[in-house]
Amino acid sequence: MKPPQNDKLQYHTPPLPSKSQQKSEAKSRTHRLAMPSPSLRLAVVGAGAAGLVAARELRREGHSPVVFERAVSVGGTWLYDAAPATSDPLAAGAAHSSLYASLRTNLPREVMGFLDFPFASSAAEAGGGGDTRRFPGHDEVLRYLEEFARRFDLYGLVRFGTEVVRVRRDGGGGGGRWAVTSRKIGEKGRREEEEEVYDAIVVCNGHYTEPRVAHIPGVEAWPGKQMHSHNYRVPEPFHDQVVIIIGASASAVDISRDLAGVAKEVHVADRSAPACTCKRQPGYDNMWLHSMIDHAQEDGCVVFQDGSSIKADVIMHCTGYLYDFPFLEDDSAITVDDNCVDPLYKHVFPPEVAPHLSFIGLPWKVIPFPLFELQSKWVAGVLSGRVKLPSREEMMEDVKAFHSKMEARGWPKRYAHNFSDCQFEYDDWLAEQCGHPPIEQWRKLMYAANSENKAARPESYRDEWDDDHLVAEAAEDFKKYL
Repeated sequence: MKPPQNDKLQYHTPPLPSKSQQKSEAKSRTHRLAMPSPSLRLAVVGAGAAGLVAARELRREGHSPVVFERAVSVGGTWLYDAAPATSDPLAAGAAHSSLYASLRTNLPREVMGFLDFPFASSAAEAGGGGDTRRFPGHDEVLRYLEEFARRFDLYGLVRFGTEVVRVRRDGGGGGGRWAVTSRKIGEKGRREEEEEVYDAIVVCNGHYTEPRVAHIPGVEAWPGKQMHSHNYRVPEPFHDQVVIIIGASASAVDISRDLAGVAKEVHVADRSAPACTCKRQPGYDNMWLHSMIDHAQEDGCVVFQDGSSIKADVIMHCTGYLYDFPFLEDDSAITVDDNCVDPLYKHVFPPEVAPHLSFIGLPWKVIPFPLFELQSKWVAGVLSGRVKLPSREEMMEDVKAFHSKMEARGWPKRYAHNFSDCQFEYDDWLAEQCGHPPIEQWRKLMYAANSENKAARPESYRDEWDDDHLVAEAAEDFKKYL
């Protein structure tokens, strides 16, 4: 089921005040900004794109963030793991990243970057050896994040190879403080866990690690191999095999084309396709689109909803991921039900414990890095007292109103953080809260142009486009940062 394209879930910006009000508010704001803000000791979970920009914004606001990162480097999901170690190909195992070797961005680099740190091809050219393509490979994104961490001196804030085991409210300290239990990983010998108390927790652990798996009746007796795209890296192991891919999102599209070059047959099962669907994909002799799988059989056959069947070697679930916060104790004041993290005011703050617990980066179907940045600015400002939140009761009413609108539109709970229709309203709402300019118009237009181009040229949109005028406008805008 896809969310409707009209009747948006909107994030309303309050009406502009009068000129006299603006002068009064500006004077008040200047006075507030001149006052020293309280410096809080904060724990940030994760050093991917969200964790890095959160650390930067928290420090800019005068706080003292400590970033916990399981891996040995920054990057999060952009830190490629060529050989994920897992005994269960349907599970996450020890691998955090879901990248496959051939992955290129599905957004142009101009729109992807942080607002004041452009992801420009000129930077790759100047550095030498970079990927200057407009839709670069994943290693170029990692280089960008590493350079961001260097440029803003963030490495010293990160505890690498350190896993957050448990986060709970600290009963002894009062004032909304939290006890964080962590441990070093990958060391020889046993290491004791360490508990520290922080003023607030900012959760930035991503949501592309815990696989979501489709339910297939009869699959327990089916003799083939199942795996999730989380554990896919290269196509060669599937040489001359018959592979069924479940899904129709970016990873399913990329991996199906990756496999078509080596597999005997590739069959894509799309839940949104009509039940009668069974057609060869344009440009391919060995790839077909089907309706969803109906059931699997002991004889190795997989039956689709139209009654057709295929004897397959592999079923690959390109079915997305689950929000997962295994370190949060029951007193975190949030639950995850049908992939909806609730209750959260504006998808960031649980009203009961706000602002001492916050989440960066939950929305999907967005341009992620700018959204992470604006959420982080908001959280940092709220924690310092420079930006005010509504009362707990008002925040809960806002959450209830949001879910009521979803129900009225017939959206399932799992679409709660799907921002396909409202990301820029949300971004601009955040910007207004923290006194930041709205998202640039060229970025909004370029995002829309890319969506249209992807629909028109699904096989070649990364290498052919018609928005060079927006690329030029972005390049001009970048000059003030480069």
